[in-house]
Amino acid sequence: MATQRCDGCDRRVRIGGGIGDFWSFSNDGPTQGMDLELADGAEFFLCFDCIERLPDDRDATA
Repeated sequence: MATQRCDGCDRRVRIGGGIGDFWSFSNDGPTQGMDLELADGAEFFLCFDCIERLPDDRDATA
């Protein structure tokens, strides 16, 4: 299982794929975050909890 820190809350979350999952065939659960490019071009890895906190009424920027 591979993990990555969320750029929003600094929590370690599981990311799917990679060589670790290939060799262990582990099924530790789904991916818990994703890379996002915001309206201003900034890129961040955010967990799904932080993604839920992004504004709905305007474009998110850094």
